[in-house]
Amino acid sequence: MGRQFFVGGNFKMNGTIKSITSIIEYLNNAKLDEKTEVVIAPPSLYLLLAREHLREGIEVAAQNIFDKPNGAFTGELSAEQIRDSGIGWVLAGHSERRVILGEDDKFVASKTKAALDSGLSVILCVGETLEQREADRTIEVVTHQLQAVANAIDDWSKIVIAYEPVWAIGTGKVATTAQAQEVHAAIRHWLSSKVSSEAAAATRILYGGSVSEKNCRELAKQEDIDGFLVGGASLKPAFVDIINSHL
Repeated sequence: MGRQFFVGGNFKMNGTIKSITSIIEYLNNAKLDEKTEVVIAPPSLYLLLAREHLREGIEVAAQNIFDKPNGAFTGELSAEQIRDSGIGWVLAGHSERRVILGEDDKFVASKTKAALDSGLSVILCVGETLEQREADRTIEVVTHQLQAVANAIDDWSKIVIAYEPVWAIGTGKVATTAQAQEVHAAIRHWLSSKVSSEAAAATRILYGGSVSEKNCRELAKQEDIDGFLVGGASLKPAFVDIINSHL
């Protein structure tokens, strides 16, 4: 059985009650590919709003999670709180948190483990900077990020990997189809050699980085690209076209 196509929408620090309600209404009324799994990640203030109003079949993700149980951690969200709110997914390892907030591979792995231990599913983000790509270190960097997680967990069945080249996020630049497929294939090879052949066959690997309605269909045709993690375009009507890119 093939891997189910997956499209995630990361709203980042964007939106208001009015605009996110409008996005939700648009998604609720849109004709979406029934074979594609759809998850949106609004800012934490709007997680409950999204969960309450989204139609059945569209899931919600928290953009962040802390790796400790409830306690004196001002500003953080625990796995228990996320699960208690009816949220089934979390993002971990997004480059904006790695680069801007200094989250290292070990911390990302710890957050991933905390989510999985609580029964949550994880969109695990990996990717290289432009400097690392130009130094021909892309595969080394990405697999090092993945190995940190592998050192902390055993079960990959509730993880979706999102490959997001840092230099392509929000820049309008996008990896070529060949570049994206090459890294996705390398990730699948790493899963096969370091985790298991079963994990390699079953784990969905998404592409992210200036995904749009213009480039999504060609990317979706690639053997090892199982969907997308969409940033800015998830705030626009074009998000529906990306969700339907596998039709």
